[in-house]
Amino acid sequence: MGGRSPARWWRCALLLLLALALAVAEGRFVVEKNSLRVTSPAALRGVYECAIGNFGMPQYGGTMHGVVVYPKANRKGCKPFSDSGLSFNPKAGGLPVFLLVDRGDCYFTTKGWNAQTAGAAAVLVADDRAEPLITMDTPESAGKEHLENITVPSALVSKRFGDDLKTALENGDMVNVLLDWRESLPHPDERVEYEFWTNSNDECGAKCDMQMNFVRNFRGVAQVLEQRGYTQFAPHYITWYCPEAFVLSKQCTSQCINHGRYCAPDPEQDFTTGYDGKDVVVQNLIQICLFKVANESRKPWLWWDYVHDFAIRCPMKEKKYTRDCANGVIKSLGMDIDKINKCVGDPDADEDNPVLKAEQDAQIGHGSRGDVTILPTFVVNNRQYRGKLDKRAVLRAICSGFEETTEPDICLTQGLVVVTVKQNGSHRTLAIYSCLCLRCFGMSASGVGRCQINNGGCWKETRNGKSVSACSNEVAKGCKCPPGFKGDGIHSCEDIDECKERLFCQCKGCSCENTWGSYECGCGGNNMLYMREHDTCISKVASSSVGWGFLWVIFFGLGFAGVGAYAVYKYRLRSYMDSEIRAIMAQYMPLENQDTSSHQRPVEHADI
Repeated sequence: MGGRSPARWWRCALLLLLALALAVAEGRFVVEKNSLRVTSPAALRGVYECAIGNFGMPQYGGTMHGVVVYPKANRKGCKPFSDSGLSFNPKAGGLPVFLLVDRGDCYFTTKGWNAQTAGAAAVLVADDRAEPLITMDTPESAGKEHLENITVPSALVSKRFGDDLKTALENGDMVNVLLDWRESLPHPDERVEYEFWTNSNDECGAKCDMQMNFVRNFRGVAQVLEQRGYTQFAPHYITWYCPEAFVLSKQCTSQCINHGRYCAPDPEQDFTTGYDGKDVVVQNLIQICLFKVANESRKPWLWWDYVHDFAIRCPMKEKKYTRDCANGVIKSLGMDIDKINKCVGDPDADEDNPVLKAEQDAQIGHGSRGDVTILPTFVVNNRQYRGKLDKRAVLRAICSGFEETTEPDICLTQGLVVVTVKQNGSHRTLAIYSCLCLRCFGMSASGVGRCQINNGGCWKETRNGKSVSACSNEVAKGCKCPPGFKGDGIHSCEDIDECKERLFCQCKGCSCENTWGSYECGCGGNNMLYMREHDTCISKVASSSVGWGFLWVIFFGLGFAGVGAYAVYKYRLRSYMDSEIRAIMAQYMPLENQDTSSHQRPVEHADI
């Protein structure tokens, strides 16, 4: 124990100095908010601010109407409500329940999870102290077991407003509220700019697992949006600097590069084992430089492929978190490794690294965006996203950032876009291929809107301005060559020669000419007309005998049609009169077969 005390002292001193350094920088954390409109009772009617929790799934761009309930027991929500026999599942035809709980005694995420499992549609946490609104953050150590499973939105309300809600409920009033996220993110134009503040460290527990699950699930969507010019994406990484007095200490030399200028926390929180913070900084720097090189070649979406593949091929727990492993991933993507290494520079040099210096400058908030202090963080249109790092939730936030009527199809498709990728009948193990190259590697896509992603992995070709595809959004999966073509629908569809195979245009005197995907049939002579439906030719100019016979057929046909129409008219008139008479009589006496039954129905963010 005594031997580890100096290390602990150095660690505490270093953390204290880092905190002082950050304080001197006059950082500014911005609490992201949404509005809460009370529609009843009249005494509380109005619009109030609430702080969006950094867990759950806020309905960015949308609204949610519900009724507030304050539980009779377990009012802080720290225990399962089933222990008290309470359930907040709405009854048939009833409004969703927004559960109001008090702050304190347990993590915010615990309150959210207990409210969700009890059936609540949202959780409102009433502050227990008079202070400005803060961001309810996720815990750093314990209390993470439910983090990835919380889907209901959460919000913190002020102590005063919380007390008003409780008073109204205790008086027996029904409190109806509307949670509104429509203006939580700006939506100025037809392109959304967003940032992803992340980290290459994969040994930080639940947060790292959630981050990699998000990269895996969101990668295909991000690449589609970027390739089509709907979004402009940029990854960022947080680093700190070591106080000058400690630059030569063991703690700084193991956690920092470039002579203490750029540092990251020890991945295992133990300076004596495993990888060091400087290893994390170097890998972060490689990822930034890879994005810069990819962006210069107008392929910024390759960053998603690299990050995903690096996490699989070079994990810390397998002792593969090295620069050599990173180089192998870069080569597999076909990128210029020399340009990337030049961008990375010399981590041992006693000089500024322009790339990392720019990252430190970007950490400081500007405009409406506050400082980035939480990892991971999403920033959409210069406003920090709050909530669960989930594909659907983040895509909803991005889509709410488009100017109205300019959203891409992927935002308008109900249920968003679901893509299933397989290779040779099984899921691939490496993510070095883009989701947009499905057909190249024998892969397939399924789900609504699948044809928007590389044509669903199906065959497609354009000739003479005419495009033909084997993918159809009318079916959920599969590829099928369109009429006039044959093949597997995935790799190829070949034109069917209807003339050579004698499928059409076989009438007497007909001449057949094959075209791409169809055919042309001529009847030989200007007085003949080809009827495709019947595969036959008829004369445009009929002889007199045939003509008179044809006219008599028309006359008799018209006569029979007139008689039939009159009979139908009389029948419908009689039916109409009968229904009118029955309706009038029903007003005075019930008919025997009438159904008379009716059916009616000063801290800015914290984790506790």
